[in-house]
Amino acid sequence: MEIKGRHLVEGVPKTITITDEEIRDALAETVNVIVDAVRVALERTPPELSADIVDRGIVLSGGGALLRNLDKRLREETGLPSPWPRIPVVGRARAGKMLADFNLLRKISID
Repeated sequence: MEIKGRHLVEGVPKTITITDEEIRDALAETVNVIVDAVRVALERTPPELSADIVDRGIVLSGGGALLRNLDKRLREETGLPSPWPRIPVVGRARAGKMLADFNLLRKISID
């Protein structure tokens, strides 16, 4: 893929070519943080909610849900299904709306 930008030292426009491997390497740490955060959330999930997660799986939302094979990685790491959402970015807007309701957030939060 060709990426266009400005050379930080010379200040002139520049085009470089990057590979999918370079992109994966750049995102690896962030993906690991996401997977670890999901693991921690699952460990802290009350038993009464765990059954729903086992049945329905982990639903990805937002732009991160568009990362190729993130759903597969989560399935492998957690053993839980991770269905790909039809419109992943809409989920982010809905989550933001829910977080704006402090009373609802308090009801679902994990101490």
